[in-house]
Amino acid sequence: MPAITPRAATKIKIKRTNGRATNGRSNLTLATLKFRTYIEVKEEINKKVGARPARPRELPKGNWTEQALKVLQERYLTKDEKGETVETPEDMVWRVSWEVASAEARWGKTKKQISETAKEFYELMARREFLPNSPTLMNAGTGNMLQYSACFVLPVEDSIEEIFDALKYQALIHKSGGGTGFSFSRLRPAGSMVKSSSGTASGPISFMRIFDAATNEIKQGGKRRGANMGILRVDNPDIMEFIHCKEEGGITNFNISVTVTDKFMDAYYKDKDYKLIDPKTGKVAGKLSAKKVFDEIADGAWRTGDPGLVFIDRINSSVANPIPTLGPVEATNPCGEQPLYPFDACNLGSIFLTYFVKENPSTGSGPKREVDWEKLKKVVALATRFLDDVIEVNPYPLAQIRQTVLAIRRIGLGVGGWADMLVELGIPYDSEEALSLAEKIMKTIQDEAVSTSKELARERGPFPLWPISIYRKEAPRRNSTVTTIAPTGTISIIAGASSGIEPLFAIAFQHIVRDKHLNRKLSFVNPKFEEIARQRGFWSEEIKAK
Repeated sequence: MPAITPRAATKIKIKRTNGRATNGRSNLTLATLKFRTYIEVKEEINKKVGARPARPRELPKGNWTEQALKVLQERYLTKDEKGETVETPEDMVWRVSWEVASAEARWGKTKKQISETAKEFYELMARREFLPNSPTLMNAGTGNMLQYSACFVLPVEDSIEEIFDALKYQALIHKSGGGTGFSFSRLRPAGSMVKSSSGTASGPISFMRIFDAATNEIKQGGKRRGANMGILRVDNPDIMEFIHCKEEGGITNFNISVTVTDKFMDAYYKDKDYKLIDPKTGKVAGKLSAKKVFDEIADGAWRTGDPGLVFIDRINSSVANPIPTLGPVEATNPCGEQPLYPFDACNLGSIFLTYFVKENPSTGSGPKREVDWEKLKKVVALATRFLDDVIEVNPYPLAQIRQTVLAIRRIGLGVGGWADMLVELGIPYDSEEALSLAEKIMKTIQDEAVSTSKELARERGPFPLWPISIYRKEAPRRNSTVTTIAPTGTISIIAGASSGIEPLFAIAFQHIVRDKHLNRKLSFVNPKFEEIARQRGFWSEEIKAK
């Protein structure tokens, strides 16, 4: 099969055979696709548009909080060889905006058009209406060759060579600012015979400890400690050890989740035993009470916050598995919001709903404030385009990851500031009205993102594996996924907004980081609470201090 580049993908003629969409090439697979290297792509772009120009003077400054400036200084702003900061927050935003917009040279945009797009991206971020995930802010446009994505999943196969390959890949990803998810379900259980050495296997949890120790020594992008997700199937013989592996000072650099199957849940509801399967032999290795295991999971979560649950069969029958021939999905990124294939990655960004409430101009008894729906749609469209551009100029840390990402072009557009929006609208977080609004908000974002992805497909071509995807009978789209809800931990501080879709943690709190890389404390007082307290006359420095 001839090579299919991202641009050549636009020329694939789709035909339908027996109800299935194909591209006339029955052997279309991930391995048959050929993409230009990152160096080749950057050389092409630089030849067309040249070096990044100085930040235009007419662009507005950002309205950053004291806490945002502190975090930006610590982790995001470029520093010289002496560790001195050499850019402002506005410089950072322009650096990222130009780098991402420059990708559009690949689809025929002129330098003038790219400059206009970069200005749009700049204003979007400077207004804090949208921010990409941290690695994009840290690395884009710096030339440091560190990648721009936050979410990765790496396979862990059942051999020493492959286990330590995964460990090496983890280190490379953490070095560049990304987080890693692993399924350890393929590893044979502790006590199994190892034919090559006539010894016995130490089991998945013992190898998790090695990954955990390595994480402790590597700062993400040189700026923060790495993050992991460790996952084990509920039918793995070592599942009970896994459930309790974080207790009593055990594994510390992992979130852990149990992948529960439909069979397990059926056994749970019927109060029956379920089978444990040896992943090496595929044979039954024992039985456990589904209720007992579920109780142990709940107890562990109560004690340590882990493990979580991943409903793996539901994921694999959903749009989270857009190209089933690449699957099944076995793991997620560290915070659990993004299911990914092995060697898969996702570029995330979040819209901060804090800034999408407007005064209702109508008179009468209606609400004083309402959601600015038109503004939300415009920002979704621009943010979707931004995230697709990121894919093109991202220096992925591994060839296997670059191959997968360019073939399926996952993006993950989410939200932050949900609690802020509800406060502004006077809607209780735990109300039916809030649930109804949440559905409407996310439907608007999903629909607009899909619509934009289809527009981008007409302009740039669909994702190359679209002909064998679950969307092959629909209009071509540029991205195999478009939305995800990330926790927005640090970028919510930069945005001056509440995090993710969580309720307010507190109206006043301190954010404390203490590890070998950073020791600092930030104090937060909810600005809306302060505003209301001042309006009602009970604000004081004593209250603020308390």
